[in-house]
Amino acid sequence: MRILMFSWEFPPHVVGGLGKHVAELLPPLGNLPGIQLHLVTPHWGAGKPLERMGQVTVHRVDPVIVDRDFYTGAWQTNLRLEEYSHQLWQKKGPFDLVHVHDWLVAFVGTACKRHYKVPLLSTIHATERGRGRGHLGSDQSRAIHKVEWALTFESWRVIACSEYMAAEIGSYFNCPRDKIDVIPNGVETDRFDLLEGKDLTRFHNRYALPTEDVVFYVGRVVFEKGLHVLLRALPLILAQQPSAKVVVAGKGPELESLRSLAWSLGVADKVLFTGFISDKDRDRLFKIADCAVFPSLYEPFGIVALEAMAAKCPVVVSEVGGLKEVVQHAETGITVHPDDPSSLAWGIVHTLQHPKWSTARVANAYRLVREEYNWERIARLTADVYRQIIGEQVITSW
Repeated sequence: MRILMFSWEFPPHVVGGLGKHVAELLPPLGNLPGIQLHLVTPHWGAGKPLERMGQVTVHRVDPVIVDRDFYTGAWQTNLRLEEYSHQLWQKKGPFDLVHVHDWLVAFVGTACKRHYKVPLLSTIHATERGRGRGHLGSDQSRAIHKVEWALTFESWRVIACSEYMAAEIGSYFNCPRDKIDVIPNGVETDRFDLLEGKDLTRFHNRYALPTEDVVFYVGRVVFEKGLHVLLRALPLILAQQPSAKVVVAGKGPELESLRSLAWSLGVADKVLFTGFISDKDRDRLFKIADCAVFPSLYEPFGIVALEAMAAKCPVVVSEVGGLKEVVQHAETGITVHPDDPSSLAWGIVHTLQHPKWSTARVANAYRLVREEYNWERIARLTADVYRQIIGEQVITSW
């Protein structure tokens, strides 16, 4: 099977879960017998234009930057990706299937499908309407929504990362449920296992006092991640657990407003905003944290929760979206009511004050990650979808 894949993000340019997903999926997918895989992605100033990574070839194409008009920039970048894909098709093609990740590369994926008459597969990681909690509040949001609808319509099949996302795709785009395959995100435990038994005391003391309990969040600092709920819960947490210290790692448009909120709540000395951190420091923070918290208002899946579970860090998450599928309440973590500071405070305090129960949940979570959320299994499931589509295409009149 010869697969041409398009993704807006790929290391070293990774913004969120989409980039992590593609980065982790490609190596085991490319190593499967019978698969030849080429990935085309925008070149965001780092990484080689052409790079061989194991059995996968990565092609980076210069994007178009349009100030203050992200949609137009994405569309014009897709035109460059399309031009490059025609050259690639002549040199390395033909390809049996085109696989795109989200609306950002929908234009080039659809163009290749129509020009070469090959099936199109899409993985939908999130939706614009979902991020808006059911609303489309701007012309750009409405335009993106239309592209997402068109992408699911044009796709032979659609991959969703959770049953929640499958239902959202069906509801928002009238996509038949039997056209959607649910394949979860994954995580490898190896990088965390290497830290087992290492003395991270000095590292801990960079972020908190020796006597403080680290409550850790990592991810984009955007409204839908619910960090304002965490800050509003902090006075309630400190009233019961004065040793708690919140560490927020990541950057985003809400950072300054959250700093102001911390000051207004009188908890600024108990919150550390680190900004961007390296992957190495992120992994070590998971290992030294007493609790990882993800209070999202909207979360199609939540790879960071899996990472915490892989690191053997107790997790507290909002009972929303894919998070409530990944984290089983009282079994692999604690789930709390979304957008509810008192519920979130209860979950965090319970985790910190009952370490034996937390340890039992950690063991269950780690076992689940190893068995169900490893990338080799996810790659095999993805390849099964490839085979199904290609097999159906052979016996179907275009």
